[in-house]
Order: sequence, then structure tokens, then C-alpha cells
Amino acid sequence: MTLSIDLTGKVAVVTGGSRGLGLAISEGLARAGATVAIASRKLDACNAVVQELAANGARASAHAFDAGHWSDCDRLFNEVNERWGGAQILVNNAGKSPLAPSSVETTEALFDKIIAINLRAVFRLCALFGAHMYERDGGAIVNISSTGSLRPDPTFAPYAAAKAGVNTLTETFAQEFAPKVRVNTVMPGPFHTDATQAWSRSEGFTRQASRVLPLGRAGDPPEIVGAVLYLVSELASFTTGACLAVDGGHRIGGRARSA
Repeated sequence: MTLSIDLTGKVAVVTGGSRGLGLAISEGLARAGATVAIASRKLDACNAVVQELAANGARASAHAFDAGHWSDCDRLFNEVNERWGGAQILVNNAGKSPLAPSSVETTEALFDKIIAINLRAVFRLCALFGAHMYERDGGAIVNISSTGSLRPDPTFAPYAAAKAGVNTLTETFAQEFAPKVRVNTVMPGPFHTDATQAWSRSEGFTRQASRVLPLGRAGDPPEIVGAVLYLVSELASFTTGACLAVDGGHRIGGRARSA
């Protein structure tokens, strides 16, 4: 086995792939040679990423996708099959963590939305793409969870519960689609993204990070890419059902908000 990652000839689907961690993952997969299907709610943003990747010699496609809708999962699966003949890699990255003032003030609609986006969509896409991979030549699925699934906080309880469910889905699908499809989880800790920088770059977080994160800072999106590339490549041929934390050592102790 060579210590290199070459995804030439592979088709990768990345949900939430037009911004933040998803954008970094999409760019990393493209650099490794994969054709990338970019899926997110804003089609214009997806098209902009496709143009960027194409300018660097990569093949890509844009797909409007709302993870809160079961039917969008089915449509994305069908579009990828029609455009590229299927996928060998799926990265379930789309997620959202809107906060309520308190648990008692969390509405049914907000709770259902958080579960739908962060958990239900992962289930449906894993089922669709995983079954298709299993019927053909196999593949790899990476679910993006959160270290919040291990260290929940009352301020984001529904989100943490949904991400804990993602960890469980990883283990169950790793069994269901074995041995042809490997399914793993990456659990980011605190990362700087356009959605989180209001708190991740705040003075308060910087002080906290210096106490509870051995690396003393939040991560930058490109720092998630190596973990994903490893898990979708043949370097991880004996790795399935695993949950890999990419969190600056957060799991060692202390508390800090997670991605």
C-alpha cells in the first residue's frame, strides 16, 4: 500500500459543500482527483464552487439540497445517479444548530427541524447511497458529527442529541453495508467558519480555549480535510464504524463549544 491518496475516478457527494467545513472538504476531495457533487440549499453558492473547482481542472456538479426535507435526499440521490452514474464516496456534512433561550422555550418546530437536518437526512442518504454502493463496487461514507455529541451542553441539547444519533447511525450502517462499504464519523471540535466566527474568534472563547484545548485555539476548515481524505481512501481499508475526533485535544479535558 502506498502512502498517498488518489481518488481519481471516484465520485464524491458532499452535503453542505458550498461553505465552511463542507467547502474545505469539497476542495480537498477535488485536489485528490475526485469528481465532486456539491449539495446545499443555495444553488448559486454551489455553482460558484463548481466554477472554482473547474478552473483548477476538477470535475464537479451543483445540486440544490435542503437537508430538512426527506424528498430532497431522494432527489439528490437520483440527480447524482443521472449525472455521474452513482457515487463511491458520501460525506454527510450538512448541519445546523439554531439555539433557543432555554430547553423549556424550545419549540416543537425547532426541535423537529434540528433533528431533520442533522439526523434524519444522514439516515436517508446513508441508506440510499450506501445500498447503491453495496450493490456495485463498494465505497466509503463519512458522517460529520460533533464533539458536542460526547460533551453535551444544555444550550444545544437537541443538536447534541442529533449528533449522538449520527454516531449511532455510523455504527449500524457500518454493519449493514459491510464488508463492501466502510462507514465512519469525524467529530469536529470548535472550528472557525463563517457561521461560528462570531464566537470562535471572540475574546472570551480565546481565553477559554487557552485553558481547555491543548492546542489553545479553534481549528481552521482546511484542518478537517486530512481526516476525511484518510477515511475515504484505501489507507483506511481496515477502518469502519469509527468515530475520529478532530478537536485540538478537547477530549482530554475541559469544556469548549463544538462545531
